[in-house]
Amino acid sequence: MRETRRWLAAAVLLAAAATAQAQVNQIKVWAAACANCHGTDGRAQPGNESLAGKDKDEMLQKLLDFKSGRKPATIMHQLTKGYTDEQLAQIAAYFAAQKK
Repeated sequence: MRETRRWLAAAVLLAAAATAQAQVNQIKVWAAACANCHGTDGRAQPGNESLAGKDKDEMLQKLLDFKSGRKPATIMHQLTKGYTDEQLAQIAAYFAAQKK
């Protein structure tokens, strides 16, 4: 019985790790859409805004402002409407975690 519990616990931990990795990969896919303007991993070329290492709360607020139309933009208001608020929060957290 004790051995069965150990195997069950190991299986649960493995499944949780696989789920977490899949979520990280999905966030990277969402963030990759930003690379054209903001650079790979948020490190933009001169003339564009770098996102790497920025404050995630400020970034999220900007994204939500673009989504709602409170902040004018040429394309960001269209792009942000394709994501839920939670997805935008995850994208902001991803870029905030990147090194400048």
